Amino acid sequence: MADTSDGHTAHQRTVGIIGLGIMGGAMARNLVAGGWRVIGYDSDANASATARRNGIETVDDAAAVAASASDIITSLPSAEAVMTTAQTIAASAPAPVVVLEMSTLSLDDKQQVASLLAAKHHIALDCPLSGTGAQAQSKDLVVYASGNSKEIERLGPLFLGLGRQYFNLGAYGNGTKMKFVANLLVAIHNVASAEAMVLGMKAGLAPQQIVEVIAAGAGTSRVFELRAPLMAENRYQPASMRCAIWQKDMQVIGDFAAKVDCPTPLFKATVPIYSAGLARGFGADDTASVCAVLEGMAGIRR
Repeated sequence: MADTSDGHTAHQRTVGIIGLGIMGGAMARNLVAGGWRVIGYDSDANASATARRNGIETVDDAAAVAASASDIITSLPSAEAVMTTAQTIAASAPAPVVVLEMSTLSLDDKQQVASLLAAKHHIALDCPLSGTGAQAQSKDLVVYASGNSKEIERLGPLFLGLGRQYFNLGAYGNGTKMKFVANLLVAIHNVASAEAMVLGMKAGLAPQQIVEVIAAGAGTSRVFELRAPLMAENRYQPASMRCAIWQKDMQVIGDFAAKVDCPTPLFKATVPIYSAGLARGFGADDTASVCAVLEGMAGIRR
């Protein structure tokens, strides 16, 4: 097999992606820009059309992806979608493939994916991502890879084609555990950022000035820097993480913490704020919209 200019074989430079939404679509675009051949599928016609405009070769179903690529990324919104896709790959791939499962799921669901694929001699890697849709666009993702160490190192160039860093975290499932830890912090930092913005606005400070000054000091966080500008502008569309999807992630984290018998008082304090956002119809909006929830509680109208 012929080598490409960067030392990888032509086959290694091909990757399949199932799920071309906010995250998967951005990863696919960056991989194409980096010289990868990307074969993708999404059940949503609009997502597929956008992918084609970005140079992705779209196919009619997940089975066609499995038949065309030996390394396949799955980035899907629900456990049901991931299980169905894993079953399709297991039944359709003509030879053993490596599936990089990047969705946020429970550990039990991740293990079920691995079992479904292993039954047909395929390899599953647990590779959740740290980063928002906006960070995916700018290739500012971190991959929490776990599973077969040899395959993770082989796929290093792929991880760096869609993100800025990856970690090999050892045993399968450790990636998801680390993702839960990271998302717990994101949940807290996001609400804390909104609370700080609302306190400042209630005290008469200009929203943009709050963002500029706090981002320059010790009180900042990566989440504040990403989401406080949206809060200042009262702009929650387009969403880089929809509240409705985030609610699913919150449930998974809470269940995991309970299973390992770990208290999470700050995390639990954020739950009703996110729930209030859903009740107010913010399901399709960015999670920064928790600021609007707290503004309502504070009697602020903009």
